[in-house]
Amino acid sequence: MKILFTLTLLVGLSLPSLMAQVSCLDSERLKSLDLKWEEALKESDASFFESLLVDDFIWVHNHASSIDTKESLIKRSLESSSGATGNPRSRISKDVETIIVGSTGVITGFTIVDRGSAPILYNFMRTYVEIEGKCFLVANHTMDVPESTD
Repeated sequence: MKILFTLTLLVGLSLPSLMAQVSCLDSERLKSLDLKWEEALKESDASFFESLLVDDFIWVHNHASSIDTKESLIKRSLESSSGATGNPRSRISKDVETIIVGSTGVITGFTIVDRGSAPILYNFMRTYVEIEGKCFLVANHTMDVPESTD
């Protein structure tokens, strides 16, 4: 009985320590979170934006044609006529790569956005930061990639 109690106590004390070591800035976890970001943009999920974005979030769009803040993105996401990003039919990510340094993760790749006319290919770079075991999106930069004229 004494051995069982000791083992239970040791496992119980080490479990929180093990769980604290699991970082959201693992490459696969970060890619998964970024896919949720893409889905939230498609669905205009204001509550997801509220929980994911830091208060000083910034999103620089194509050639700085517009710049979003957390507040402006959430506000637009609540408008049914435009949604967060123009009510796209789909958002498909490809060639996604991660760079992780300390408590910061950068994710880059391409997103194909279909809004009903010809799909548009965007290059993106997003910066995530881990704070107390949770990842937050700090910044996003997107740029459309012109069609090749070859």
